[in-house]
Amino acid sequence: MSPLLHIAAEEAQSPLVPPIPELVIGLLAFVIVFGFLAKKLLPNINKVLDERRESIEGGIEKAEAAQTEAQSVLEQYKAQLAEARHEAARLRQEAQEQGATLIAEMRAEGQRQREEIIAAGHSQIAADRKAAASVLRQDVGKLATDLAGKLVGESLEDHARQSRVIDRFLDDLDQKAEAAR
Repeated sequence: MSPLLHIAAEEAQSPLVPPIPELVIGLLAFVIVFGFLAKKLLPNINKVLDERRESIEGGIEKAEAAQTEAQSVLEQYKAQLAEARHEAARLRQEAQEQGATLIAEMRAEGQRQREEIIAAGHSQIAADRKAAASVLRQDVGKLATDLAGKLVGESLEDHARQSRVIDRFLDDLDQKAEAAR
């Protein structure tokens, strides 16, 4: 064949355009493979995708439910905490009031005991003063009668007379002391 014919025959059959029988066989094989994939593989892929979508949606729903539950638990906790704080403040206030009442009662009791002690002390001092005055009268009287007896030179042993003289003398001294004040 001549080189020109050879070139012309090659130009008639382009490498980019396949022969028709090959094109039909290729198209038929493609439809068979595509049909097989559509029948067998695509339902499995869709099933896996649906399961994944459901698990994701279920996870989101579970997360939202858990978040809602956590929010309600948090609100309950906050309410309980506020109630506990209120109760603690109330108990603290009651304790302060009881403490103030107890302090007032103890002060009143201490004041009462103090007054009793002062009154007992005054009565004891008055009793001691009376006893000391009585003893002093007797001692002064005895000394005065002894002194008078020595001055007069005779014994003044009459007890009744002695008591009258001493009482009169001491009463005069008391009156003079009160007048001097």
